[in-house]
Amino acid sequence: MFSWNSEQYLKFKKQRTRPSIDLAASISIENPRNIIDIGCGPGNSTEVLQKRFPNANIVGIDSSQDMIAKAKSQHSEIEFTCCDVNELFGKGNKYDVVFSNACIQWIHDHKTLLKNLMTLLKDDGVLAVQVPYNFNQPIHRIISLISSSEKWKNCFDNPRKQFLLNESEYYDLLAEISSDFEMWLTTYYHRMKSHNDIIEWYRGTGLRPYLEQLQGDKKIEFESEVAEQVRLAYPKQKNGDIIFRFPRLFFTATK
Repeated sequence: MFSWNSEQYLKFKKQRTRPSIDLAASISIENPRNIIDIGCGPGNSTEVLQKRFPNANIVGIDSSQDMIAKAKSQHSEIEFTCCDVNELFGKGNKYDVVFSNACIQWIHDHKTLLKNLMTLLKDDGVLAVQVPYNFNQPIHRIISLISSSEKWKNCFDNPRKQFLLNESEYYDLLAEISSDFEMWLTTYYHRMKSHNDIIEWYRGTGLRPYLEQLQGDKKIEFESEVAEQVRLAYPKQKNGDIIFRFPRLFFTATK
């Protein structure tokens, strides 16, 4: 299990929060009473839910103590709990909305997971999920190629994994477990001021599992090799900005 750094994550709070705003806006239930935000991180997505549904009882959960501590410090009016998602199942708690923004890609066996998440819903409740779907983007290919090279592959006992299904698999699964569902893919065009901004973004997520397994000069060298390839893969625009394309898959499903 790798650690999460809330301060690093929040360096791009605006960009990371935008998908949760879009996901919350897609929920059609009027006046839900009970909502759970799974993988709430530092509470930015939970705050979005509170603004969208001000009369609801909302709880955010995350497995990271650091993230929950940050969430509690910034949003004292919202309930936050540190726990693993698997601790929720089988306890009889029911919600009108089960919400998860950019979290479940780190959890294995989505076929079982989504079925279990549906058990947390009341009848006609809604499961709302967003996952990064950027595995074909340059930054991912760069990290994968460098980390698996002869030079580096023996340095990593636990290479980065995301447990995503393809669109067809999600479609068939949602058709099986819900009475109605929607899926859509959105590509966000984030404006970065430098190539280092892309590295900073990934220090909080995709590079984190690799950097935590390296020490000293090795960590600096690995990140430098990634940064060099990032500069080649992401050209600058006329004004000097860099387009950082970030596809994300969304779906909502009704119980």
